[in-house]
Amino acid sequence: MTWPAPMSADVRLGALLERARDGDRESLRELVHELNPVLWRVARGQGLSAEDAADVVQTTWLELLRRLHEIRTPRAVTAWLITATRRESWHRQQRGRRDVPDSEAVLDTAVDPGPPPDDRLLTDERDTVLWRHFNRLSERCRELLSIVAEVHRPDYSAIASALGMPHGSIGPTRGRCLEKLRGMLVADPKWGA
Repeated sequence: MTWPAPMSADVRLGALLERARDGDRESLRELVHELNPVLWRVARGQGLSAEDAADVVQTTWLELLRRLHEIRTPRAVTAWLITATRRESWHRQQRGRRDVPDSEAVLDTAVDPGPPPDDRLLTDERDTVLWRHFNRLSERCRELLSIVAEVHRPDYSAIASALGMPHGSIGPTRGRCLEKLRGMLVADPKWGA
């Protein structure tokens, strides 16, 4: 008995888009479920706050719905969404520079739902060291690790397309990036303290 070859992620996502065009809401839900973490990471990777990133991702999905029938290559839906998210992130940053809120009003309405200050201090110190070293990685490593870290089963074809990398180099590149980050952390005395 021969088993059918597994469907590549870009073909599967393209098929979901085609079914969504035909009015299948479940296919649209599945497309959102699969790609939302990637879009969120792309928006956050552009330096947006969590709130702005959420708005950008929502706007990107609305734009997809508006242009659902205009996408000529359904298999490229991931690349289309990533590009749209980057553009909307850039627009959001440009608008944000013009609309700087009154910091006192923001502080008055802010709620701190976090852990107690002593726990937060330890976590903040660890995170500071981690992010300092993460930011020393190449831009390609930062972008790749950010996207791969957000998705349970990353779609390497979509990532390859979005980052302009050969599909077969994503795993080895990810491994090298993680090894470099691990080496920097192990060499930092503040990491183990």
